[in-house]
Amino acid sequence: MPPKSQYVALDCEMVGTLTGQSACARVVLIDWKGRTVMDQFVKPTEPVTDYRTFVSGITEDQLTDAPPLEEIRPLVQAALAGKILIGHGLSNDLECLGVEHPWHMIRDTALYEPFMKMHYGQMNPRKLKELAQERLNREIQVMGQPHSPAEDALAALDLYKSHRPRWEACMTSQIKEGQRVLVEQQRQREHYEQYFAGLPIISFP
Repeated sequence: MPPKSQYVALDCEMVGTLTGQSACARVVLIDWKGRTVMDQFVKPTEPVTDYRTFVSGITEDQLTDAPPLEEIRPLVQAALAGKILIGHGLSNDLECLGVEHPWHMIRDTALYEPFMKMHYGQMNPRKLKELAQERLNREIQVMGQPHSPAEDALAALDLYKSHRPRWEACMTSQIKEGQRVLVEQQRQREHYEQYFAGLPIISFP
């Protein structure tokens, strides 16, 4: 399995903007031991219309002197480089950060099948709060209290730890299958190129 030093967990808090889109207002990264790697407020480029303080804990004062995403994004990218990224609903966090990460380096507890539920014949993600209560016997996102991104990141990390051997075995299998498909696609491409290279040129009057 990958070394523990290769893992980081991510969670972002977002606010509503004038465009109707959510924007990153705080980004938190923790390491394997739950230690803070980054905890940074981010000032959205669009005017904020809803700080969602009841849930996000974000206030106007916290963002007044915060750096813009353009300054924070390179720091996040540097912190994630070569790391296996853990989180819950990571597509939302990565999208709001404007950051991409290799699929085989992502461990998303929202999309891990043993943590999902069947609904009308389809597997659907479950809430992090439910998973933490059921599998970790831990209460997070308490009603009436703002979410803690560090607490949420740690919950996702601990959920991953509880299934680490099985999860990594599954990822190894998926990576090998992906490599096999790529090799087969390359083989077919070369075959077609060789075939068409041998055909005579047809000219039209």
